[in-house]
Amino acid sequence: MKKKKKKPSFQDRPPTLDSRWLRLKRRFFFGCMTLSLLATVGAAVLVGSYNQIARRYDLAVLGQMPERTMVMDASGELIGRMHGENRVVVPLSQVSPYFVKALLAREDSRFYRHGGIDFFGVARATVRNLKDGRVVQGASTLTMQLARNSYPDLNDRSFHRKLVEMMLARRIEKVWSKEQIIEHYVNRIFFGTGVYGIQRASQVYFGKHASQLTLSESAMIAGIIRSPVRFSPFRNYDGAMKERDDVLKRMLQLRMITPEEELHARYTDIVLRAQPLFQSQGDWALDAVRRDLDRLLEQHKIEDGGLLVYTTLSKELQLAAEAAVEKRLASVEKLPGYQHLKKSDFDATWDPATELTTTPYLQGALTILDNETGGVLALVGGRDYRQSKFNRATQGQRQIGSTVKPFVYAAAIASGFLPGTFIEDAALRRGEIEGADPNWNPQNSDGRFLGQQTLTAGLVQSRNTMTIRLGNYAGLRRVQQLLSDAGIGEHVASNPQLFIGNLAGNSRELASAFTVFPNDGVRRRPFLIHKITDKAGNVLYDGSVLEVEVLPPGVAYMIRRILSQVLDKGTAASVRSQHGFKEPGGGKTGTTNDYKDAWFAGYTDRITCAVWVGMDKPATIIDEGYGSRLAIPIWADVAKKAVELGYIPAGPRTVPPLTKVALCRVTSQLATAGCQAAGMAYEDELPYGLIPQGFCQMHQDGHAQPAANGRGSGGSGLLDRIRGWFQ
Repeated sequence: MKKKKKKPSFQDRPPTLDSRWLRLKRRFFFGCMTLSLLATVGAAVLVGSYNQIARRYDLAVLGQMPERTMVMDASGELIGRMHGENRVVVPLSQVSPYFVKALLAREDSRFYRHGGIDFFGVARATVRNLKDGRVVQGASTLTMQLARNSYPDLNDRSFHRKLVEMMLARRIEKVWSKEQIIEHYVNRIFFGTGVYGIQRASQVYFGKHASQLTLSESAMIAGIIRSPVRFSPFRNYDGAMKERDDVLKRMLQLRMITPEEELHARYTDIVLRAQPLFQSQGDWALDAVRRDLDRLLEQHKIEDGGLLVYTTLSKELQLAAEAAVEKRLASVEKLPGYQHLKKSDFDATWDPATELTTTPYLQGALTILDNETGGVLALVGGRDYRQSKFNRATQGQRQIGSTVKPFVYAAAIASGFLPGTFIEDAALRRGEIEGADPNWNPQNSDGRFLGQQTLTAGLVQSRNTMTIRLGNYAGLRRVQQLLSDAGIGEHVASNPQLFIGNLAGNSRELASAFTVFPNDGVRRRPFLIHKITDKAGNVLYDGSVLEVEVLPPGVAYMIRRILSQVLDKGTAASVRSQHGFKEPGGGKTGTTNDYKDAWFAGYTDRITCAVWVGMDKPATIIDEGYGSRLAIPIWADVAKKAVELGYIPAGPRTVPPLTKVALCRVTSQLATAGCQAAGMAYEDELPYGLIPQGFCQMHQDGHAQPAANGRGSGGSGLLDRIRGWFQ
């Protein structure tokens, strides 16, 4: 039987074109679904991962912007900035609305319609970049820019950085309001030429507060944000103006301004400041503040900036002191016989790129202290900070000359001598001065010897041989200790040349030492900084007045009484006669050998000021270049300014109780009838602590007699030495 042929099944049939197409479509659909699912999962994993990375960033950093540390004077007026970034943070309410509009028009016009990432902007930028074949447009929102500028590790151009930035932007938008984001942005952003934040940019470029910016100015500053160095108005004014016009055009397109406002702003002239405020602010006083700041705080607290440093400086007195130094030294350079290079001639050839330690022209330095606290009111370290930053007021060490003499006389009075005691003004005898070279024979500045003179006359007229004899009696060690307690002479050589100024010092040290006389023997530590706070007002340092008694009050009073005569009729009489300074005070001139250094250290009841004049490389300044001629004019100028500014005592000076006694001019003891008969008795008023405890044993019946074991206030050593002077 013939088998029936089996009919082929569907599976056995050869595939048709339609079935093949359906199968491919099905596979393609499932492939797309798989790829879509994988992409979604991958995207979710990526977003989740970068969300986790973004969570590691502390959003509080957004509001922690390094500002410059501000240095204030004693009255709270700003005198300089240092450390940190050149920024002043202001609230958004103090920023011109014109600038906020210009910023949004330029950087993120859809700012209020996105949550940190502008997907429309991303798409637009992608199309534009593909069309041009290169990256010509970014898609960073204001929030993304804020994130990038707030964290240093987001400054690279990697895809990883961009993703972190986007996730951070979304986080920021959830934590901060739109207004807060704008406020952080305008305070943080870099505006070129070392300027950060809208407030400093407004001050630097236009000399006004950020709230006062006009539409035209706002558009210019917003226009330079993308390339602040390239389009800085100081470097590229035309480029900055073009950027301004582009911003105005964009604002008009977005209907942020009217056509009339745009036209008016476009044709408004923009006037820049002649001198930007951000340039290196500095002088010797601020340098000294920096040095003290380094000693008071840890370095990281200093470098972060944002501190308020309250100093003892008086801005007005500081400016007056700087002007006085320059004015008076320029006058010296015009004197007949002045042979050094004048500063004006040096200025004409000086290269501003060159900074010197020493200069070839005449220099000066001064320090003014407040007697009541020890606070530094003014400090001048030279004539031109740009040319030489070496601070001669604090770092210089020059021989102080005769300004040392009040301390030698103070040591002598503390040892038993009195102001009316006779001292011999005559050439030193061989072997007379302990520890001196036998051939040492110093002269007086006038080349004369006046014979027997009172101690007071010796200091008022600055007699060298009298001073040496007094120092020899008081003792070298005692004088050295007194100078050390007063803050000078720590590294002085132990020889009698010390008595007439063979020791080094600077104006700050000398001014501090001289405060012991108006302060009744008390020296208060000189200081510049009295308080430091952070931005939140937390006190990081609060200084206190530190003081030590250097002299007994009675000795300080006696020296003060003598030094007042130095101003009235002594070596500093020109203070009154030529410069018209009438306030009570005292002081001492100083001139070193060959007129290489000229000094004057003087005080009123409220301030003490020391002035130095000389060449950086010691040389004769000018013939007869005494301290009275070169330093006193500067001192008189600043002392009169201090009085004008109110640096005067709150009330009359308190004088210690005084007792009138009869004294012997030879022995410094209570006078007897013999002293009277010998013409050696006199009356004086002394503080109780300086009244001698014994009567003169040298004069009996008008004749000098050997001492009979009498010690009196000075002991037999005093009598023996005095007797030698009269032999």
